[in-house]
Amino acid sequence: MQATARMRYAHISPQKCRLVADAVRGRRVGSALAALKFMPKKGARLVLKVLESAIANAESNLGADIDTLTVARVEVDAAPVLKRFHARAKGRGNRIIKRSSHITIQVGDGRKD
Repeated sequence: MQATARMRYAHISPQKCRLVADAVRGRRVGSALAALKFMPKKGARLVLKVLESAIANAESNLGADIDTLTVARVEVDAAPVLKRFHARAKGRGNRIIKRSSHITIQVGDGRKD
């Protein structure tokens, strides 16, 4: 059985968040939580929040045992970008692209139910 949690429109670029997601993909939940708590990146806080939500979903909705859960799937997809302009010399402007992400985490115990 598998439980899913999703954070949409997180204010972090997908490239930065995927570095953190790759570090916890396929690990046991306890090991992934410990790794995220001590990782000094903004993406680690966001992924930790989604992982804790997925664990709570598995426990309350499916009655899963937390000790047997693993991080089955982690996806970081691009969300819509905010386009802004920054004033430059001689009346010009540079575009600023503020990227955001959709973070999806699925935890499971390996059983097919």
